[in-house]
Amino acid sequence: MKSFGIALVAGIAGFIIAASLSYFLIGKFSSNGHDRSVEASMTSIFVFGPVGFILSFISGYIWAKNTFP
Repeated sequence: MKSFGIALVAGIAGFIIAASLSYFLIGKFSSNGHDRSVEASMTSIFVFGPVGFILSFISGYIWAKNTFP
């Protein structure tokens, strides 16, 4: 249960980091001139945020399993 809790916290942190970083990068480098902010917010929340959560959750779970047997 401790491993799951650590993995959940890592997943939430990964979601926040991935969504924030992707929002900044999409807003900076997007060629869309009409609704750049909408594109950046929707893509970061619904695409890159969940990917960051899944990758961070898996790596946090593996790390916690190996560190706290």
